[in-house]
Amino acid sequence: MITEYQQKLRERYIAAPVMPAPEPWQPVFAHTTPIGGLLGIGFAVHPDSGNDLVMAVSSDGHGLFDAATGEKIARDRDPDFETSTPDAHPDLTCPGLGPLTGTQVRIAGLFGGGLHTTTPDGWSMDVVSPEWPHDRVILSADGGRRQGPAGGTWWHVFHSDYSELRAAGFSPSGLTLAVATSSDLTLWTREQLQYNN
Repeated sequence: MITEYQQKLRERYIAAPVMPAPEPWQPVFAHTTPIGGLLGIGFAVHPDSGNDLVMAVSSDGHGLFDAATGEKIARDRDPDFETSTPDAHPDLTCPGLGPLTGTQVRIAGLFGGGLHTTTPDGWSMDVVSPEWPHDRVILSADGGRRQGPAGGTWWHVFHSDYSELRAAGFSPSGLTLAVATSSDLTLWTREQLQYNN
């Protein structure tokens, strides 16, 4: 049994169409980037440019993307079997690659873990499932209250109705929002923090 409030909330999410993320958020890729067998993702910072990096761990290896440009900057199709998935370590990490060689990257996804759900300047992200097992990613600028209709202070930016959601959240800098499913990666970025009042 669900309460009347819960039923109204469920109906509100179901009625909200998928919409573009608001300014200042911009999609990094024209479409989602296919990554078959995606297990999870993690964030790191490029040691030279300072850009957010996204490391993708899949059944086909590891890849590293510049979150500001979408450029794939490193790929390892045959990582060491003992460290190829984050469940090999209690802190859910995998060895970095490319400019992150010699570091460990925390991975959120199939094996657990999580990404940031808020940014320093007040954006928040939630995963809701009014039609489970299909997950929806909600981006909001009102501290997660999601008042009013969709498109005002909250946006339904992603609907995982074709693949299993693996992870969704912000980079520690708050400049990147990522959604990973079992089949693809979607990224949004912004240039600088915008403080909301």
